[in-house]
Amino acid sequence: MPQENNKKRNQRTKRKHADEEDPATQESSKRRKSTDAATDGADHQPLHVHDESLDSAFPTADRPFFGMLDEDEQEYFKRADDMLETNAFGDAEERGLFLSNVYREAQGKELKIAQSQSCSRLMERLIQLSNASQLKQLFQAFSGNFVHLFSHRFASHCCQALFLRAAPTVTEELLAPAVKSTNGIQDASSPDDIYVSMENLFLHTLVELEGSVGYLMTGQYASHVLRVLLLVLSGEPLDQDSTKHLLQSRKKETVTVPGADQASGEIAEKSRSVPKSFTEALEKLIAESVAGLDTEQLRALATHPNANPTLQLLLKLELSHFGKQRAKDEASIVRKLLPDDPITADNGSGAFISGLIYDSVGSHLVEQIVRYAPGKMFKSLNKEFFKEKLASFARNEIAGYVVCRVLERMSKDDLFEAHEVLIPALPDLLQRNRTMVVRILIERCAIRDLDTQLVAVQIESAFRGPAGFDVKSFLKFEQAPDTDGETRDKPHDSAQNSAEESGEPTSFSRSAEPSKVHFNLLGQAMLLVPGSLSGLLLDGFIELDPLVLLQMSKDFVVTRTLQAAFKTRNASIIERRKLVQRFYGNIGEMALDKSASHVVDCIWDGTHGLAFIRERIAEELAENEAQLRNSQYGRAVWKNWKMDLYKRKRPEWIRQSKVKASNDGFQSFSELDLNKKEGGIKTPLQLARERHTAQRAAKEKNDRRGPSTGSNNVTSITTGEAAPAATASA
Repeated sequence: MPQENNKKRNQRTKRKHADEEDPATQESSKRRKSTDAATDGADHQPLHVHDESLDSAFPTADRPFFGMLDEDEQEYFKRADDMLETNAFGDAEERGLFLSNVYREAQGKELKIAQSQSCSRLMERLIQLSNASQLKQLFQAFSGNFVHLFSHRFASHCCQALFLRAAPTVTEELLAPAVKSTNGIQDASSPDDIYVSMENLFLHTLVELEGSVGYLMTGQYASHVLRVLLLVLSGEPLDQDSTKHLLQSRKKETVTVPGADQASGEIAEKSRSVPKSFTEALEKLIAESVAGLDTEQLRALATHPNANPTLQLLLKLELSHFGKQRAKDEASIVRKLLPDDPITADNGSGAFISGLIYDSVGSHLVEQIVRYAPGKMFKSLNKEFFKEKLASFARNEIAGYVVCRVLERMSKDDLFEAHEVLIPALPDLLQRNRTMVVRILIERCAIRDLDTQLVAVQIESAFRGPAGFDVKSFLKFEQAPDTDGETRDKPHDSAQNSAEESGEPTSFSRSAEPSKVHFNLLGQAMLLVPGSLSGLLLDGFIELDPLVLLQMSKDFVVTRTLQAAFKTRNASIIERRKLVQRFYGNIGEMALDKSASHVVDCIWDGTHGLAFIRERIAEELAENEAQLRNSQYGRAVWKNWKMDLYKRKRPEWIRQSKVKASNDGFQSFSELDLNKKEGGIKTPLQLARERHTAQRAAKEKNDRRGPSTGSNNVTSITTGEAAPAATASA
């Protein structure tokens, strides 16, 4: 191979390098095993690291060599990849012609491209843009080699993209079957092509995997593709945060194409309809994955970094799709893992659970067991392991995740008992930054309608300052000198700018201190709970100095909590009025800031019922019109507050604002002078009473006058004016 090609491959050495680290390992990095686990009051014996002999328990056959692309072919496909990445096409038709030409050039070379370090990206982008006919062409090109492709570092990602893209096509063909001609040929890309449904192509792929599922579960790359295939067969959403960590590594390189079809993506975000054959194939695949494994061998997979996420998914699908009564089946996964009934700390199942709770990899499996286990099994686990040790588990960085799943599964009575156990430990948990357990406890108490006042008392005592609750310390906010917004309008990439201008929330920066992010998430959860918890934060914000609040609004983490304070429905009209008034005089400056501009947008919601104050904020924005129009964030605020309407048709803006504010008691500036002259503007209720009184008076007058004067009375009723008093005597 020429030296130039070697250089290209060396430049791609970091492509998908994170795939060497499995999602379980990636996520477990957040669950760094505490060195002081023993001091947390935990009496356990952690499991040993997975047996490396499992990696060779299912040895793969010699991988076939499909050949390599020559220099001209590599150069052509690399240029095609660049064109797709930049979307350098005039319209969709031009891009479609280009795709057809690339497919024509790639015919017979699909396997080479999929395994090529420099061209596998092209295959992924082609798959994202392919129609159903082209996807079926790739299925047929890969047919017979799926096991080897699953295990390849680069080709595995092509298989994964193919399954994800083809899954919505199965649903579409199921809901709208293709029209076939009498000779069994469909009018597709060529009249000579025999119609094959996407369903059959998936089923043929499963036939190839028979006898290799055990090896694929522990494969470094194959395990990812197997999980995707399981989700496709189950009909579960393919683009969900709860399953995304099971499908790919956290640092996986994202290969996207601008302007790709979004229809399939919308289907992937929802539960899909799948044919009955998929359900049968899923059941068979689950049974085959654990066939021939006894309890000890299956438990060894629980701490295997590659097999553990797959085992989680298999357990979830088995219990959620085929009923929790499957736990009674001797061949089921959960029964093989926990064969003892009842489960106690003295038998093997109890020792297995106790060891996994503190294991950075195995704790994920315990979470799935707690979440999907039958009610009888969960009650046994809760009574035997969690009920008395919740506080001890909650202090541990790894076991705390399991505690959260246990709290989510508890009934109201059990949750009350857990609440009583955790209340004394809350200050210690907050000191250890175990905010997730506290947040889940608050959310579950709100759902189960349990009083959270004791939680508020403990939080206040943990962050008590000289003047009461120290909200700055709670939110980990450190006051810094104001820089007068020197970098306020620093340009960002177009995607981030569009998200900011549209008001969509963006993710926290990776440079943010984790504890600061977690405490602010806890604060946002507190604001959603009526009573002492939300009042604690709202009162803390109101007592702060306006300059401190201004700096908080510019902090890209704390600003989210401030926004939640304006949006919460648990704030009284007096609390919202006081909080908004703390920002008087700084609205123009905030509207120019990347983070604080979102707070100004939320003030619109915070002035619900405060039409007068809403107009006071609009006046301040109007005074800074020139600066706002010269800033991308200021323009977004100007648009969201409808300031163009305010400047041109102020009475109409006032009318709409008052209607949306649902408050006619507060009057606008322009109406204050009118009130002095006319004695005040009447409310809709007062106007309705006056109309009703006028109509009654007109009706009585009509009865006294008789039929001859009915036309005059109709006019009087229509205009809503009472007839002159002089006519009453007539």
